[in-house]
Amino acid sequence: MSGCCTPEGSCHTSESRTVYQVNGVGSAHCQGVVTKAVDALDDVKAVEVEIGTGLVTVTTAAEPDAALDELIAKTVDEAGYEFAGRVGG
Repeated sequence: MSGCCTPEGSCHTSESRTVYQVNGVGSAHCQGVVTKAVDALDDVKAVEVEIGTGLVTVTTAAEPDAALDELIAKTVDEAGYEFAGRVGG
């Protein structure tokens, strides 16, 4: 285990969780489609999609930049849903 790893074995030095709004996530099927599409992106480590609210929490190794936001928007749109942008800051 290297010096950057925690006692639990996690070696991630930083993670960022960003919440996006996606319109049209009204069922478990929709949740699965959006989750699968966003999770397939290289920079994404984890995705949580809330049914009904359309809140999509994306975990990345570092703070996402405008290019990743655009890629997520394009991916969501191609999956058939409306990307409405980041929630909060």
